Amino acid sequence: MPARHPHPHSLAEPCPPARELYAAAVRDGRIAAADAQGAPCLVDMELLLPDPDEPRWLVPAAASDAMKQLLLPYERDIRERQRHSAELAEVFGKFIEISTEVATSHSPMTVLEGLGTINAVLDLAVGECSKELLTVQPEATGRGARALGEALRRVRPLVERGVRMRTLYQHAARDAPMTLAYLRFVGPQRVEVRTLEEIIERLIIVDREVAFIPAQADRQVALELRHPGLVTYLVGVFEQFWQLATPLEEAAYTEAGHEGITGVQRSIARLLVEGHLDQNIARRLGMNVRTCRAHIAGLAATLGSNSRAQLGYLIARSGILEET
Repeated sequence: MPARHPHPHSLAEPCPPARELYAAAVRDGRIAAADAQGAPCLVDMELLLPDPDEPRWLVPAAASDAMKQLLLPYERDIRERQRHSAELAEVFGKFIEISTEVATSHSPMTVLEGLGTINAVLDLAVGECSKELLTVQPEATGRGARALGEALRRVRPLVERGVRMRTLYQHAARDAPMTLAYLRFVGPQRVEVRTLEEIIERLIIVDREVAFIPAQADRQVALELRHPGLVTYLVGVFEQFWQLATPLEEAAYTEAGHEGITGVQRSIARLLVEGHLDQNIARRLGMNVRTCRAHIAGLAATLGSNSRAQLGYLIARSGILEET
């Protein structure tokens, strides 16, 4: 193969002189080697070859033949890379089998990262539920139509199979339209609901065999728990909260009691006296800040308060925090 020469351009883009010289060589059947010095790329691409009978002349080669000769090293490299890829696939395939076996053996604790992964694993576990589904759902008031649509999709097969479902919400869920619509669709005969003023973070327990809990505040990471001891402990936590909770059909929480103060306002009053800010009160009671402030305004109007400082004093003097 002729020696390579430096070029002011890429071989992929032949220069105009090269095109003119090659055209002349094809037309005349040969070209003087001295004339081709202005386009050394023609020699490097083997489009011009030395004339074996006349060394001072170069003869044109068929462009298709020259291309095939130049592509041979690349084709060999591609075949070699394909062979190497096949070997790697075979080697790593054995490790993939190991990973799959471990993943399907249900580790006592699995870290799930990303909402897509969490939902996929959760869908699979809930889809296999055959006896009982226990859930704790904080912040139900913030759930939109999409989230509740996902919940309906998950529980519809369970309803058809007659799986017993029990759910704990915060009291604020009693005033959440989307949550109430979801419960009406599922039906009280299929899902038992109770509410508490404050509950633990989200918890899902399937057939008392596997539990899911969030591992980060943004819920982008979750834990899948299958250790019998851990799951049994979480079932016990759920049952304790269940006994303390108020059935949804009992509306005492939202009805006015002492001096026209509702249970919602009494809960807010307790947290106000403890010194919590509006945002923290709203988060703990599962409502948005605007709703929380509306309840605070109602509480202030009932007690005749003109300021937050006076409201705390009036709450303490009213005795509403002593009610059970």
